Amino acid sequence: MSTQKPTLAVALIVKNEADNLQACLASVSGWVDEIIVLDSGSTDHTEAVARQYTDKFYVNAEWPGFGPQRRLAQSYVTADYVLWLDADERVTPELRASIEQTLANPQANTVYSIARLSWVFGRYIRHCGWYPDRVNRLYPTALTQYNEDLVHEKVELNESMQVAKLDGDLLHFTYNDLHHYLVKSAGYAKAWAEQREKRGKRSSISQGLLHALGCFLKMYVIKAGFLDGKQGLLLSILSAHSTFVKYADLWIRTSTAPPKSPLE
Repeated sequence: MSTQKPTLAVALIVKNEADNLQACLASVSGWVDEIIVLDSGSTDHTEAVARQYTDKFYVNAEWPGFGPQRRLAQSYVTADYVLWLDADERVTPELRASIEQTLANPQANTVYSIARLSWVFGRYIRHCGWYPDRVNRLYPTALTQYNEDLVHEKVELNESMQVAKLDGDLLHFTYNDLHHYLVKSAGYAKAWAEQREKRGKRSSISQGLLHALGCFLKMYVIKAGFLDGKQGLLLSILSAHSTFVKYADLWIRTSTAPPKSPLE
């Protein structure tokens, strides 16, 4: 039986991430076997930064949604295992050690989860339900892949698979400033509403209000967001706003009439 250590690829989907990408790739450079970067039409220096670390840079400018784009990126992976990162994430030394130890003796049919620690508005958020924020990011390339959801995509699992936890944190520098938050939030809300609309779902303003209130109470009170200080309060308010917006968007799409002609 072969005892050769499995090879490891890092895969990313990116767009206009020149400011983030170098630090991300530097955190994995030199100890992974392959780096795959799939760009969706950057207009900054993302490609130049990526090519400092890999020649496996691809472009798919016809944005299909997050899930389908990740599936396409995985099709370029040739390594035995794939580790998924976003450009605004950094692998800590502790996480690297855990990954290398795991791949020295990998478990069969296993997907590995990683704890993310997010830096938001000047502080690492350790409450609000944001930590440890475990995400399934490492798995055998031939075992599974992401689903086809347009947003909030997830790694596909079945009853034959198990999920094991890796040690160490994945640092997540998620928002540059408030404007960046609002832009990203609006994009997620739009994709969420589009996806729900395609599935025949509907919404209402009252639903949006109830879900927004529930979001705030869960983050700030139940998940102890108040322990994250002013950042915890701000993040809880903004998350409630984002929750309301996505339900309002779906309501507008499915329950309001188009404008009438003034001649009618």
